[in-house]
Amino acid sequence: MSLPLEGLSAIVTGAGRGLGRAEALELARLGAAVVVNDYGQPGRDGSGEASAGPAEEVAAEIRGAGGRALAHTGDVADFQQAGALVGLAIAEFGKLDILVNNAGILRDRMVFSMAEEEWDSVIRVHLKGHFNTIRFAAAHWRERSKAAGGPVYGRVVNTSSEAFLAGSAGQPNYAAAKGGIVGLTTSTALALAKYGVTANAICPRARTRMTEDVFAGLGQPDNGLDPLAPEHVAPLVGYLASPAAARINGQLLVVHGGMVAIVERPRVAAKFDSKQEAFTYDELDAVLGAHYADRPQGETFGAVEVLGLKRT
Repeated sequence: MSLPLEGLSAIVTGAGRGLGRAEALELARLGAAVVVNDYGQPGRDGSGEASAGPAEEVAAEIRGAGGRALAHTGDVADFQQAGALVGLAIAEFGKLDILVNNAGILRDRMVFSMAEEEWDSVIRVHLKGHFNTIRFAAAHWRERSKAAGGPVYGRVVNTSSEAFLAGSAGQPNYAAAKGGIVGLTTSTALALAKYGVTANAICPRARTRMTEDVFAGLGQPDNGLDPLAPEHVAPLVGYLASPAAARINGQLLVVHGGMVAIVERPRVAAKFDSKQEAFTYDELDAVLGAHYADRPQGETFGAVEVLGLKRT
């Protein structure tokens, strides 16, 4: 019996540890040949010397299980290195079919004390890193489609976060980057649909090196799979990468612990029309003041209340 991703090739960035590792293993289990990308720096803030070790270990694990995989240790936030990553997949496997963007770092600080470099570095790795790989993959799919005279197979799965949905006080750089990734995803979905390519984003919740302090107070169960294990997220990525998900495009999905929630795009909660040519200060105060009169001062808007999820 054939596997869902048999004959397809994939790239997973940030795949040396945590979520990326679980995703790369899942894609390989479903039959895909995988390029395992990881810059290999030991610090979750992007500190330390780059190392081929993490990517090589995951690629070796895939090969040991009978799959096809190779490692790439370039920095996806570097435009040229991202291009080389996509080029490697095409050269090794003949084409690229699946791109999973997962690479990221954290440099947390409150907005009033964040340094410029702390902002720039997180935006660079998360948001620019996603753009870089998509840009080269998209060009590849467009060229293939033009040569074929019709749609080809292409899947993009990007990694956003609930920090974008509900905010995260100590992560203005991370929350902004993750929000930008959602915008990039929907734009990519619209631009590439005619070529046969889908693009979706996930907001995963998992216990990894990136979230070790967030979930520090939540112990792992003595038996069974940890509800926060990355293995709860990987099956959704495998499904979105598959032919079965052809109708899913431009979507945002929250996933963790055996739960998947589809997030709607923002909807208008209330609408007010001026009774004259243009709003005055007093008229705005009357309609908006009344609308928010029962809301406690300082309370923020967040989709997480709608989802029934706790913020992470």
